[in-house]
Amino acid sequence: MKAYERLLQYVKFDTQSNPDSTTYPSTIKQLDLAKYLLQELFALGVLAHLDEFGYVIGKIPANTTKPIPKVALIAHMDTSPDASGNHIHPQIIHNYDGKTIVLHAEKNILLDPKVFPKLLGNIGHDLIVTDGTTLLGADDKAGIAEIMTVVEFIQANPKFIHGDLRIVFTPDEEVGHGTDHLDLSKVDADFGYTLDGSTVGEIAFENFNAASAKLTFNGKSVHPGSAKNKMINSINLAYEFDQLLPKNMRPELTEGYEGFNHFNSIEGGCEKTHTSYIIRNHDRSIFAKQKLDFQNAAAFINQKYGYGTCELVISDSYFNMKEMLLDKMHIVDIAKAAIIKNGLTPIIEPIRGGTDGARLTYQGLPCPNLGTGGYNYHGPFEYASIQEMDKAVDIIKDVITLIAK
Repeated sequence: MKAYERLLQYVKFDTQSNPDSTTYPSTIKQLDLAKYLLQELFALGVLAHLDEFGYVIGKIPANTTKPIPKVALIAHMDTSPDASGNHIHPQIIHNYDGKTIVLHAEKNILLDPKVFPKLLGNIGHDLIVTDGTTLLGADDKAGIAEIMTVVEFIQANPKFIHGDLRIVFTPDEEVGHGTDHLDLSKVDADFGYTLDGSTVGEIAFENFNAASAKLTFNGKSVHPGSAKNKMINSINLAYEFDQLLPKNMRPELTEGYEGFNHFNSIEGGCEKTHTSYIIRNHDRSIFAKQKLDFQNAAAFINQKYGYGTCELVISDSYFNMKEMLLDKMHIVDIAKAAIIKNGLTPIIEPIRGGTDGARLTYQGLPCPNLGTGGYNYHGPFEYASIQEMDKAVDIIKDVITLIAK
């Protein structure tokens, strides 16, 4: 089975995670795909299990006595809370011609290369797109599909030499909890690769340092007819707080290595308002300064309106894995060599986000990230290139071969 055919099967499962859930996994529906993948691994002859936290872990023993590092191939099962993952209706655009793609004619939802110029790099490809009402789920079901296609190849070709391989599928990556309960002793690998990037040929070993900020603003509600010099509207407090943060660090004004503070939710009324931000930067010292900006803004609000007006909680999520990979760059070099072997120039770019690999690297399992052929994640303009997915499969095979040499 081709990787794209698997992707079309996997996107039938709604696996959207929930950042406000207190369960693990955050949504029970993620287990539907986990159970399906477990059965698929069994059918391919792989010893695998699904644990109580929703992790699928498979093990393929080495077929050589040569000492070879144990390698994990990792992808996540959940899709982003940012857009619906239910009732996905994928469409295939054959031999893309570089023109605007109509995703939904009635709603005039268009995938336009003027807005998404990377489309022009996919001219001549067969593209899997959405119908404009949901995300696609290539993040990261494309990665899962590619790993499973490699597994099928290995199991069908016993002369393909490889060391011990670990197959790991995680829940809740999109809400920052993908490795919270992953027992690395059960994975038992020396290093790994997450298949969770975009353009095939990408090899990423730098990511944001990441934190979340949650705030509660406590106002004073008074009838608006007699509110003068009495009312303190907590909604206004939230916006006043936001104005105290650097204006040039909003995500829509940043790129490359530039960090940002993303004001991503607000809910409340006059008496009480809750807001949340995500804080991101590749540079650890600037990252610390950003968090200090939040603390200073909260202190200012409390000094102006009274202690307890602004309640701030900042929680670190993950850190830049580059710091932990500098003395292990041979892992990156292997991936680069595999990409070059497939006729591509390695694309070395920082991840403007994070992956399970970032947290795993800090937990002791070095994990750079590879591209899968998916684009425009987390929304209805998401798409995947069938040809790039096939190429990603070939790159994984060559990574395994190079490790075994």
